[in-house]
Amino acid sequence: MRSRYHQLALALGAFFGAALLAAGLAAEVPIEDCLACHVDETLTMTFDDGDEMSLFVDEETYLASVHGEALVCTDCHHGYEDDHPGGREIASRRDYVIASYDLCKQCHFDTYTRTLESVHYEYLSEGLDVVPVCADCHGAHDVQDPHEKSVMISRSCGTCHEDVYKVYKRSVHGAALSETNQDIPGCADCHTAHVIAHPDSVRFRLVSPETCMRCHGDGELTAKYGMLSTVATTYLADFHGVTASLAAASAAEPEQLVVVCIDCHGYHDIASPSLVGKEEMARRVEAACASCHEDATPDFSAAWLSHYPPDLDRAPLVFLVRLFYRVFIPFMVAGLLLQVGMHLYRVGSRR
Repeated sequence: MRSRYHQLALALGAFFGAALLAAGLAAEVPIEDCLACHVDETLTMTFDDGDEMSLFVDEETYLASVHGEALVCTDCHHGYEDDHPGGREIASRRDYVIASYDLCKQCHFDTYTRTLESVHYEYLSEGLDVVPVCADCHGAHDVQDPHEKSVMISRSCGTCHEDVYKVYKRSVHGAALSETNQDIPGCADCHTAHVIAHPDSVRFRLVSPETCMRCHGDGELTAKYGMLSTVATTYLADFHGVTASLAAASAAEPEQLVVVCIDCHGYHDIASPSLVGKEEMARRVEAACASCHEDATPDFSAAWLSHYPPDLDRAPLVFLVRLFYRVFIPFMVAGLLLQVGMHLYRVGSRR
């Protein structure tokens, strides 16, 4: 059953939509007419629950936003030019913000429909009114281009996920993220911005390597930061990587045992392996192995070649065996093809 907040949002959206259809287009009132009153910093409205909301609008801030040159006030605040709403019309400030969720879809309908598949909307439809809607993340009169400021997205998420954001800021990703460095992943790069899946779901876990490989599989990016360029290829060639790829493409069972990147490296608290040190990384790998291989000895994880391809310095025996097969197998195949060819030639020549 839809919550009263959802019903309110739909009702207001239907009202605004009907008003637009009836009028053809909402009457456009010049921004200057609205600002004649809304430049007053003391201007407020009071809701039924007694809470007050400031109605002050900073002209410079609005004009610098992405909507500043594209929209006027009445494009969003339909019908307010003649009959301004009083606080008695909406129960609380939170109801007012949630009602704006349905308002944004008039221009951003594709984005709006994607949010209906997110975990945020799932909780909102169940009546949890603290989950974020458009204005909570993007603002109202100060909307900026989110594609240029991944740090802004992370800070928006941090207002609700405060503890997670503090951990993230101390990680190798969070510490490097800044206004000038957009290479580093922010919250939306891993969780997406609008179709946010539940992080505890099996599907989210199985596709997490694809998320990591968008950066760690990019040769140009890994070279720029001096990172190991073989992370993606070595994982995908490994038994665990192959299993994760197959499982992600199918209907995976919750108990399916698949090791993904976050099992060894963590997620919000990811630290650089070079700073953590070999001993600590070995301990983490050992713990990850033991979570599935209960009878594994301490030396069990040492059999893994890590993300380094075998060479004469690391795993020389494996390197030599691979080299032998790379020479031996083509030699054998060529010999068999030669034998078959000679046999066919002999049979043909006798006819």
